[in-house]
Amino acid sequence: MTTTIIAAAAVAGALALLLLALAAGRRGRGPTEVRLTAALTEVNARLDTLAGELAGALERAQEEGRRSRVLGELGGSIDLDEVLTRTLEAAGALPSVDSALITIAGGRGDPVVAALGLSIEEAEAHSISGPPDGRKSRAIALSYAYGHDESLSAEPLRHGLAVPLSHAGEHLGYLAVYSRSEGGPFDEAALRELEELALRAGPALDNARSFREARQLADLDALTNLHNRRFFHETLAREVARAHRYQRSLALIVFDLDDFKAINDRIGHLAGDSVLAEAAERIRDVVRSADIACRVGGDEFAVILPESAATDADQLYKRLQAAVSSRPIGQAGRLKLSAGIAELKAEDDGVSFFERADEALYRAKSAGKGMAAAAGETGPRAEWPRSAPGS
Repeated sequence: MTTTIIAAAAVAGALALLLLALAAGRRGRGPTEVRLTAALTEVNARLDTLAGELAGALERAQEEGRRSRVLGELGGSIDLDEVLTRTLEAAGALPSVDSALITIAGGRGDPVVAALGLSIEEAEAHSISGPPDGRKSRAIALSYAYGHDESLSAEPLRHGLAVPLSHAGEHLGYLAVYSRSEGGPFDEAALRELEELALRAGPALDNARSFREARQLADLDALTNLHNRRFFHETLAREVARAHRYQRSLALIVFDLDDFKAINDRIGHLAGDSVLAEAAERIRDVVRSADIACRVGGDEFAVILPESAATDADQLYKRLQAAVSSRPIGQAGRLKLSAGIAELKAEDDGVSFFERADEALYRAKSAGKGMAAAAGETGPRAEWPRSAPGS
C-alpha cells in the first residue's frame, strides 16, 4: 500500500512538472523549441531524482517488511535452536555486522552460547557475561586493540556491540554483534535496531529455554539423573539413522551391575537405590561429553557412542569397570560390571542394534560375569583383572 502511494505521487509529480514546463514554454520569450527543450531537460532531471527516491523508498519498505516478518517469527517456535538461529540471522542482517553471538546464563541447565560467523574458539573467547560495573540493563560497546591471533580467524574482530536480553524483569544474557571492518564503532541507529531485536527475542528465548529445560527433566531418570529408557530408544533410533545417512560409525555398550538382585536382597531396596545412584555418578564421571549415558531399567545401563567403533566402546568399558570396582559403593562393597558391545552394521535399525548389544551382555554374564562380550564374537573378552582394579 505504501509503495503504491509513493509510485502514484511520483507519477503525479512528473505530470505536474511536465505541465509546468509546457506552460513555461507558452509564456516564455524566444524560440519555442529552445524553451521547450530546456523545460524537458528540467523535467527529466526531476524524474531521475524522483526515480531514485522511489527506488530508495521501495528498498526501505522491503527491508522494513523483512524485519517485521523476522521479528514476528521469533515467537513462533518453542524450539530453542530454531529461536537462536532466527535471532542470530536477524542480527547478522543488520548493517555493518559480520557476526553475532548470543550468551544466555544457565537457568536450571548449562549456559547457552550460540554464534553466527564466529569460530567456536572466537565464540568462547568473546562471550559476554556482563559489563564491568555489573549493571546488566545497559548496552556494552566493544572495541578491540590487540595482537590478532590467527588461530582464531583470518580477520580480527574490530568493533562490537552487546545489548541485554531479558523477559519479565529477569536478565537472561546478551545479544552481541561484531564487525571486522576498519570503520568506526556501531552508531546509535545500530544500537536502536539491536535493542529492538533483543526486546522481541528475549521472551521467545526465555520460553524456548524453559521448554527445553522441562523436556530435559522429563528425559531424566529421577534416581540416577541419567537419561531414561524412553530417551535412550528415541535417541538411539536418531543416531542410527544419522550414522547410516552420513556413513558414520556408531557404537553401543549395554552393561549392568553383577549380582545386583542378591545385593538388593541383602541390604534392602532403599540402600540398593543408593548404590545405583552412586554407580551412576561414577558412570557420568568417565563417559565423554559426546557420549549419551542412560539407565534402561533396573540396574541395566547403556551408553551410545557417536562417531565411535567397537574398540572405543571396549575402552569405555574398561574405564567404567575401573570407576565402579576401584572402591566400595555403600553397603554393597566392591562391584563389577558385565557388558555387551556392538558396532553398527549396514542392516541395523535401532531395535536390532540394541538387541545385538543386549544379547552380548547376557553372553558375558553367562561366561562368568565381570567381562565384556562383543556382538558377533563367539566368546567374552578377558575378565577384568582382580589384582589391579584401578588400572
